[in-house]
Amino acid sequence: MGIVISPSILNSDVSDIRGELEKIQNADFAHVDVMDNHFVPNLTWGLPVVERIVQRGILPVDAHLMIADPDRWAPGYAEAGCASVTFHAEAASAPIRLAREIRKLGARAALALKPATDIAAYEDLLPEFDMILVMTVEPGFGGQSFLDSMLPKVRRTREAIERAGLDIWVQVDGGVSQETIERAAEAGANNFVAGSAVFKAEDAAGEVDRLRELAIGSAH
Repeated sequence: MGIVISPSILNSDVSDIRGELEKIQNADFAHVDVMDNHFVPNLTWGLPVVERIVQRGILPVDAHLMIADPDRWAPGYAEAGCASVTFHAEAASAPIRLAREIRKLGARAALALKPATDIAAYEDLLPEFDMILVMTVEPGFGGQSFLDSMLPKVRRTREAIERAGLDIWVQVDGGVSQETIERAAEAGANNFVAGSAVFKAEDAAGEVDRLRELAIGSAH
């Protein structure tokens, strides 16, 4: 299980997505936040924009769907060529069926948990997923402060995965920076979504490298 850095383009210059992606070619994924102004109080972009980002072919796309009714919409992102498709536990009505459909379409299937949602209810479902996303902010907006109160949940999630003998990534999203990534890695996360920290840095690629180094040094 290696360290994975997935910069969020939510905090990039969206008028020049190609240029912004080229700045972070040393990252593992481009994390693309899809928000519908229903599940979260913000609106970003939908499938046509994500499809274009996939077609650019600069980085594999990690689509994080903060949307209502992912059972209906999430498979389209896998069909569009996203490497990983994450939907929220709080929004999905049939998470197992949806995860299986996403996998059948060739993408990694991931389950996201808002801060108030515990992993305990989903432990028996872990084999259906390739990644669990523990939100370290309330989803909806970039630039928020990391919630240290989520570290015990990251730890419980990693422990549940290890007890089950599974190879599942644990992703953290929200407030990830040089100041917080080591704590998250020590707790058991291995996939890190950093938005502001990367795209507001003078050298975005250098920031990706530094975050990777810090995470490797503190990895669980």
